Amino acid sequence: MLFFLFTNYAQAYIDPSAVTYVIQAVAGVLIALGAAVTIFRHKILAFFKKSKKKDEKEEDTIEFKDVEK
Repeated sequence: MLFFLFTNYAQAYIDPSAVTYVIQAVAGVLIALGAAVTIFRHKILAFFKKSKKKDEKEEDTIEFKDVEK
């Protein structure tokens, strides 16, 4: 009740460019969070994903099929 009895009315103006800055800041934070979630999701899925194990010989060998001697 006291809040409503002693309320001061403010004659304030919010500049449209100030609102644009707020929207840009919120959009930037949301985009950064989305990118971070996507990166960590891919890393977590890659960690838990069972990959096919290859022989060490196959991993270490490099084939140059297109190189002429």
